[in-house]
Amino acid sequence: MGQRLPTPGVGPNSSLMNIHASPPPSIDRALDDLAAEFDILGDWEERYRYVIDLGRDLAPLSEAERSEANKVRGCASQVWLVTQGGEDGRLRFRGDSDAHIVRGLIAILLGLYSDRTPAEILGLDARKTFERLGLTGALSRQRSNGLFSMVERIRRDAETPLP
Repeated sequence: MGQRLPTPGVGPNSSLMNIHASPPPSIDRALDDLAAEFDILGDWEERYRYVIDLGRDLAPLSEAERSEANKVRGCASQVWLVTQGGEDGRLRFRGDSDAHIVRGLIAILLGLYSDRTPAEILGLDARKTFERLGLTGALSRQRSNGLFSMVERIRRDAETPLP
């Protein structure tokens, strides 16, 4: 099995798990770090295992959070995304899925999008990001569509003020 690398913004000690931590590095820096990790891994099989490993670090959602309101439409797997707004105007996301690879994709999305301002979220070009990571060419059309459904949900939440 390939080497397990820490992903900025993902894991039990990250800002995703501790919402009182200082803000994460810029989106560009988080993307640079993630791209470097993917480059070290080399072939897609190693990257695939790594993505699955990232998903193992996600905190599970409660049964109440696995609601229809939190379900992401357009995904082949069951996917739930919870959005929380902070007093600082940043949005924090938590998510879960019944599929291992999708949990890993959620972890990547959380590392890039969580604990960001709506402007930062809306300013990230998701297609270019996933092309840079090699995800668009490596995922099936169905998984790729699901990934972009999750991104659209995150973007929609960033466009809509939370109650």
